[in-house]
Amino acid sequence: MEGDDFTPEGGKLPELKLDARQAQGFISFFKKLPQDPRAVRLFDRRDYYTAHGENATFIARTYYHTMSALRQLGSSSDGISSASVSKAMFETIARNILLERTDRTLELYEGSGSSWRLTKSGTPGNIGSFEDILFANNDMQDSPVIVALFPVFRESQLYVGLSFLDMTNRKLGLAEFPEDSRFTNVESALVALGCKECLIPADCEKSIDLDPLQNAIRNCNVLLTERKKADFKSRDLAQDLGRIIRGSVEPVSDLLSQFDYAVVALGALLSYAELLADDTNYGNYTIEKYNLNCYMRLDSAAVRALNIAEGKTDMNKNFSLFGLMNRTCTVGMGKRLLNRWLKQPLLDVNEINNRLDMVQAIVENPELRQGLRQQLKRISDIDRLTHSLRKKSANLQPVVKLYQSCSRVSYIKGILQQYNGQFSTLIRTKFLDPLEAWMTENRFGRFASLVETAIDLDQLDNGEYRISPLYSSDLAVLKDELSVVEDHINNLHMHTASDLDLSVDKHLKLEKGPFGHVFRISKKEEQKVRKKLTSNYIIIETRKDGVKFTSPKLKKLGDQYQALFSEYTSCQKKVVDDVVNVSGTFSEVFENFAVVLSELDVLQSFADLATSCPVPYVRPDITASDEGDIILQSSRHPCLEAQDSVNFIPNDCTLVRGKSWFQIITGPNMGGKSTFIRQVGVNVLMAQVGSFVPCDQASISVRDCIFARVGAGDCQLRGVSTFMQEMLETASILKGATDKSLIIIDELGRGTSTYDGFGLAWAICEHLVEVTRAPTLFATHFHELTALAHRPIKSEVNYALQG
Repeated sequence: MEGDDFTPEGGKLPELKLDARQAQGFISFFKKLPQDPRAVRLFDRRDYYTAHGENATFIARTYYHTMSALRQLGSSSDGISSASVSKAMFETIARNILLERTDRTLELYEGSGSSWRLTKSGTPGNIGSFEDILFANNDMQDSPVIVALFPVFRESQLYVGLSFLDMTNRKLGLAEFPEDSRFTNVESALVALGCKECLIPADCEKSIDLDPLQNAIRNCNVLLTERKKADFKSRDLAQDLGRIIRGSVEPVSDLLSQFDYAVVALGALLSYAELLADDTNYGNYTIEKYNLNCYMRLDSAAVRALNIAEGKTDMNKNFSLFGLMNRTCTVGMGKRLLNRWLKQPLLDVNEINNRLDMVQAIVENPELRQGLRQQLKRISDIDRLTHSLRKKSANLQPVVKLYQSCSRVSYIKGILQQYNGQFSTLIRTKFLDPLEAWMTENRFGRFASLVETAIDLDQLDNGEYRISPLYSSDLAVLKDELSVVEDHINNLHMHTASDLDLSVDKHLKLEKGPFGHVFRISKKEEQKVRKKLTSNYIIIETRKDGVKFTSPKLKKLGDQYQALFSEYTSCQKKVVDDVVNVSGTFSEVFENFAVVLSELDVLQSFADLATSCPVPYVRPDITASDEGDIILQSSRHPCLEAQDSVNFIPNDCTLVRGKSWFQIITGPNMGGKSTFIRQVGVNVLMAQVGSFVPCDQASISVRDCIFARVGAGDCQLRGVSTFMQEMLETASILKGATDKSLIIIDELGRGTSTYDGFGLAWAICEHLVEVTRAPTLFATHFHELTALAHRPIKSEVNYALQG
């Protein structure tokens, strides 16, 4: 979010109030902290936060955009620069550092004087300590993943051991694979996993050049963290995993025995994330073998070229494929699954067609589509709620929200049962059977019975989460006393309405909030009763939504109510802990339930997009990679046609094996070359995700990878010019592409002289046609490349003039 304009609230920064002794004590502590250029350290001073030294300068420059935000703490000789941060600004900074940037970490200290301690630390891959701040008012759109890599040379071949950690879904994974000098497999894995932070050993074998690995990590916009080689060890790993992995130890030991190098990477992850230090992790994690060949491979260049992910500067959500396709209804769950699906397009034809069958069923049945949308809107983020239960925070809110969400299952089940079309069997197997299994008496029935017995559901409308008074005689007494006070408050509400000659609820509302119990009237009504209001009542605040006021009687009754409610909360604490702990035992069931609902949510999102876009999408015909061609009739770019005031002109694309597998697209600037080749890549990706595509008709053979060299810029900090960036991306294509890949190249060779660029483009074209033999779209200004059509391989080349 660098460059965005963050101004202090009210234009005034909180004041840093320290006397000389306190200031000196803090300065002494601060200067003893270990140096970490990545860490942004903030100090909690209860009502506000402060940053000091280089961190203060960073915050002033990045978020306040003025050095006037800096203050000097201490004398000029040994003082340090400081910046104060309000609570609202702290939330903004935390979200920016942990969710958007990949070059900083965040640390929060608590204390006073010269005695401070680190209470929270977070990185883009490990945000657990700050989740309550990051997602208090926002959905969690992506699950951050930490990856550890261990490269090693054996028998003249470079191998990489990889392990990953998804702390949101409590999942571990391992993989091991041969690698080339550009680390193309690593880059594809980081993209597919949604990696936010990557651990590598600081001192690898001398024969391994780490520069290409670090470049691959940075290309994916991932925080690079170096750890001592001693941290990469597998000693006692099976024993440690046995404590946190769900189920028996034997399968874990069998899995670890299949790897040589991934296990040491996993050892580094466990140490870095300190999983064993938190007993709430015990018995809650799963572990799996990750196969790089399960999904279409996408590198960072392809993600950028196809505009898959949302950009920080996107002014319209339709600028990205994720923004366009994100029509999910559940809070957070569907968004995270969609994000993962877009980076993990399928390769199995049957799996793709199963998704397409479900999308078709929803597209063809408006009642099914509308019914699902209405019900899924009422589903909370079950993954996040379950995560809260595992942390054993004594809070009834996640328990109640899980109960309310799960109560919608019967309605969703009823909607699915009404469908009787050609895909009834699929819906029964994929969704109805799992939902019915969840609704059984020993699953949801037990949980519902717990909630209905233990929690006072009648108070939910008042925004209060209470244990039922039937649970103990003490609670019953307090409940009666609360009811008496509530009756007095309601009677006072009616008396005040009569006194002001206003109707109850319609004009005079009774509310509970930060000020306790208050009355609220509109500004229009306030003008009518202003004289009596100012003489007999106490005005608290005036805002656009109305005027809030109280009276001595209401304040007294409100204080009584709050005192009783606090006593009730204290009395019920032990029962709350028990209810939360018992609810946490249902975590595994909730996880399976969330998987079913998330998938249903994303599929209905695909159907909604297919029917609501300017021109309806069609179902693609999917064939195996070695059987079919890529034929798109009247194809369109989904993001471009969704923009306002755009009248998109469709294009045909016919990539036929043995006839037009390689196509040269040429024409003038702004002629549509780049748009055309990108839209082909986007259509193929959407099809393999399981979505309908923006075409009149589409036949697509499955591609194992999409390589893209579309647009390039230099990176002076890394010593990479525009031309060098082009050559590096093209080298990855030439090394990694197979006849089952899809290649799109735009304006190759423009970063150097015309003759050099043309020569490189010609040589690369020849290699792609004669050696790689992958379906290729090559957009260029070098019209002379059409001479390829007169070579002996002319049957493979199709020349098209655009514009």
